[in-house]
Amino acid sequence: MNNFNASVAFADTKPHYILLDGLRGVAALMVLWYHVFEGFAFAKGSVIETFNHGHLGVDFFFLLSGFVISYAYDDRWRKSPSHQVQSQSQGQSMSLKSFFKRRLIRLHPMLVMGAFIGLICFFIQGGVKWDGTSTPFHWVMIAFVLTLFFIPAYPGASYDIRGNAEMFPLNGPSWSLFFEYIGNILYALFIRKLSNKMLGLLVGVTGILWIWFVSFDISGYDMIGIGWTLDAVNFFGGLLRMMFPFTLGMLMARNFSQKSKVKSQKTLFTKNIFWISIIILFAFFSVPYFPKTSNISVNGIYELACIMIVFPLIVWIAASSDSAQSKFTLKLSKFLGDLSYPLYIVHYPVMYVFYSWLIKNQYFTLVETWQMVILVLTVCIVLAYACLKLYDEPIRKRLSKKFLS
Repeated sequence: MNNFNASVAFADTKPHYILLDGLRGVAALMVLWYHVFEGFAFAKGSVIETFNHGHLGVDFFFLLSGFVISYAYDDRWRKSPSHQVQSQSQGQSMSLKSFFKRRLIRLHPMLVMGAFIGLICFFIQGGVKWDGTSTPFHWVMIAFVLTLFFIPAYPGASYDIRGNAEMFPLNGPSWSLFFEYIGNILYALFIRKLSNKMLGLLVGVTGILWIWFVSFDISGYDMIGIGWTLDAVNFFGGLLRMMFPFTLGMLMARNFSQKSKVKSQKTLFTKNIFWISIIILFAFFSVPYFPKTSNISVNGIYELACIMIVFPLIVWIAASSDSAQSKFTLKLSKFLGDLSYPLYIVHYPVMYVFYSWLIKNQYFTLVETWQMVILVLTVCIVLAYACLKLYDEPIRKRLSKKFLS
């Protein structure tokens, strides 16, 4: 069991699926690597040519999130006195208020830290928009305050301080947490009450809508890289992008039995499933871009296949194989799992500075910049670990003691 997460993040949660935690960390590292190549493309004004499916790490997060939330909370809701007694035998029963407090304590402290780091990096970058025009200080501070309270910017707003129409211009990837919050709210108010059959129907409907949206390239992006801005198409697409894997993960968790876990069959495959999963994810993220030649997005269909087939298989098999792992793999998985969320939150403000440096110096390739890339990756990982140990864990412990005890 991950003792810190059990005692702090959830107070009385069940034991974690350690390999799933580790794979979440791996996905965060792959998103970080993807954003390096996004920087080259952004500086050059071209499409991402290397590791160009790395943004699918976000979709992998959504799938894992649905699985873990359903597993951790489904049987703990307060329904009746008899149910409450039963739930208390397994852990504390839970109300809506308790659930929302737990999720806020788990997610929001790092979002606040991400806003501070984003503000600092914005001024390091020069305090200007991408087109070089200056941004009034008061709009920067308004953007900062809105980010603290997780209020997104609409395209063209004066507090869109980078001029790139991001929901959160101080920390772009926070858009996915915006939809994660929506998913958590929908789960607490609605999804948790659905029978398995109705949940399966919801998965099917969102899946069909998602296939239509991506296959016919409704966004015009020719990829599943949608949801980062607040226009109507991106909001609808981002909602579908979150809802399908999120609800699929929940359906998987409901149908996943502890009997599915591999307890004695320590085969070569199960003992190495963590490393095999890393290789599979890296390979699928590295497949070259498929050019669009018709109204159908082949690139989008490929990414749909990853989300609908490859990712669920990885999650199911990894969740079944904790007991077959070596101590080293489990320790590494715990470390990566702990690091994953802080890394995802803090890395992009550093990337803004890196992108600005690329544009200023007209560097477009890894060969030209590998020393700087190593430095940037190191800074992101060290900064994330420092935030985890010096800020995130202590403040969650304090907040949990005050509001959950």
